[in-house]
Amino acid sequence: MFVSPSKGHVTLEAMVQDLHDYVRADPASAYKIVIGTDSHTTRRTTTLVTALIIHRIGRGARFFYRKKSSRPLFDLRTRIYKETELSLELVDLLNRKGMDDLLAEWPLEIHIDIGQQGETKALIQEICGWVTSVGYETRIKPESFGASSVADRFAE
Repeated sequence: MFVSPSKGHVTLEAMVQDLHDYVRADPASAYKIVIGTDSHTTRRTTTLVTALIIHRIGRGARFFYRKKSSRPLFDLRTRIYKETELSLELVDLLNRKGMDDLLAEWPLEIHIDIGQQGETKALIQEICGWVTSVGYETRIKPESFGASSVADRFAE
């Protein structure tokens, strides 16, 4: 299940339909699809939130997110790899559920919650290399709003 701030809980199929409807409502506009995951770890659990944003460039956006819980992931490298894996998993799900046409037509960015500052700096080359090797563009902080702003907002 996914959550839309305006539509509540929706299935994957309903989300894909809504994304198609959003593009059909203004087919002359340009779009960008963004997927990003962020996490929050406590002593008992790690909550992982994956966000999908469809940005009607210059004219707003719509987003959906899903939450998953796992055992606590205290290791930063493990957490970043898991976040990236969930983002790529969502792309695969979307391709299998009828969104491959939109993904082929509009740019797709995977937003990763890592950056030049702090502990995650050492992970940039390997994580970005992984994502680009499977064919997707990556964005890191400060450009990774899909992970560091949208997903982060729902991770706690």
